[in-house]
Amino acid sequence: MGWSKAILEEWGPGRAPSGSTWGRRHQVSSVGEGLGKVEIRLKWDPSPLGEPPRHLDIVAATYSADDLHGRPAYVVHYDSRSPDGTINMTRHSRTGLGFGYVEVMVLEFDRLSPAYGRVVVGVVIHQEGGHRTFGEISNAGVLVVRHYTELLADDFAGVADSTATTVAEFVRDGSGRWEMREMIQGSDSDPVPFTLDMGSVPWPRMHDASEERPAETA
Repeated sequence: MGWSKAILEEWGPGRAPSGSTWGRRHQVSSVGEGLGKVEIRLKWDPSPLGEPPRHLDIVAATYSADDLHGRPAYVVHYDSRSPDGTINMTRHSRTGLGFGYVEVMVLEFDRLSPAYGRVVVGVVIHQEGGHRTFGEISNAGVLVVRHYTELLADDFAGVADSTATTVAEFVRDGSGRWEMREMIQGSDSDPVPFTLDMGSVPWPRMHDASEERPAETA
């Protein structure tokens, strides 16, 4: 069963994932200026010889402006794209094989309809080859980049015992401005229930920070 069908069939009440690490909040851009493209990049080392492939995925859930923490309006992952083409997986890996960041999702916030007010992005580990946590995946890391500016970098050390984690949320404020908030929140759920639950509860708001770093190229 594909993710899209499974998500529709397995929707249920939201559950708050366990274990969290909260970080900086970044006001990124105003809608009037145009946010442009934001990339979520993911990397991890392939399995050692003789072991089943290690398959990680970026997922994004988009929420209606009228229901920011309810059921996602749609979910994007490796075999699904947004209906309007504003969120797409441009590079995908089932093994981690390759140089640098082997999986990339692009979010075009300047084209995202005003009907949507929140996007939550996460990473999941598929469990077909046996139970695996982030602590068992070597050289794993996620990077969020806008143009040449690094907004977030994380190596999943804070969620080492988890099988999935949220990474960041993008939200509009009252004036329509988009901002990004780091949201490292571990979960023990399998991919489908995690994808349904990952944005279903209001997340705590932590301290602000404005520092940005040059994006690494890999």
